[in-house]
Amino acid sequence: MQYRTLGRTGVQVSTLSLGAMNFGKIGRTTQEETTAIVDAALEAGINLIDTADWYSLGESEELVGRAIAGRRDDIVLATKAGMPMGDERNHQGSSRRWLVTELDNSLRRLGVDHVDLYQIHRWDPTTSDEETLSALTDLQRAGKIRYFGSSTFPAYRIVQAEWAAREHHLSRYVTEQPSYSILQRGIETHVLPVTEQYGLGVLAWSPLASGWLSGAVRAGQEITTSRSTILPERFDLGIPANQARMNAVEQLAKVADDAGLTMIQLALGFVTAHRAVTSAIIGPRTMDHLRSQLAAADTVLSGDVLDAIDAIVAPGVDLAAHEKFDTPPALLDPALRRR
Repeated sequence: MQYRTLGRTGVQVSTLSLGAMNFGKIGRTTQEETTAIVDAALEAGINLIDTADWYSLGESEELVGRAIAGRRDDIVLATKAGMPMGDERNHQGSSRRWLVTELDNSLRRLGVDHVDLYQIHRWDPTTSDEETLSALTDLQRAGKIRYFGSSTFPAYRIVQAEWAAREHHLSRYVTEQPSYSILQRGIETHVLPVTEQYGLGVLAWSPLASGWLSGAVRAGQEITTSRSTILPERFDLGIPANQARMNAVEQLAKVADDAGLTMIQLALGFVTAHRAVTSAIIGPRTMDHLRSQLAAADTVLSGDVLDAIDAIVAPGVDLAAHEKFDTPPALLDPALRRR
């Protein structure tokens, strides 16, 4: 396992991180399975575990908490808040009212007195940067969080938050957690240059593109992955964007074969090759998934292989841009772009 410094924090984290979204109802993962996966990941050298309150509505945090009991100090523990946690309108977002309350809920579910990294799951357009950063700074000073970061923020919002922190003399985000894979390279255009400019650590989620790059999705074969069952529209080859992904996967499979790599090694090696990326978040649902992903821990892609990838999916291109979660509101709401 390799390690890199998380932004400017001085904290060393593994280049592969363990994502816990599949723990619990979403991935139908039991406590026994979760603990076995966490045990194997830690033994392999992974030291960052990333979860969120929203994953199975708190169940993921509970499973992670029980799995790490007795060894919390050896783990860089990260969670997130901001997504809806029920029907109550104020049980979401990044207001001071909600963040203070929900952090205590997360700490209770995790069975710890602090988390190392607390992340805003999505940018909340209804709450000012000053409000959010002020609350996070107070939680940091209270010792409940060590650092805080953003997740899936558009580049301009990352910049705005940096300026708000400076203007109001508040602590700032030290990480960004964006979606990044060979098939979704849009963040190379603006987000990654901005994170480099401001010294933010980058924890990339979905490096296997929801299973498209796992090796289990190939032309002429029935797609039976867990994600295709949950989100069938993302794998419907009648949709042009999905057919474009399939075409790219077939070409990438040849690149991987020629390089003596699995598709997973190619995919994870690509993400961690970017100079701005600190760690790629893997989200295994089973021990077999974990083993196949850990095999990429020391993968370093050659320049020729990276060039071959660029020829298939050009830098800065998203093959499924409609699936992005960082689209500016003005592009979604006509009222925001018309008089």
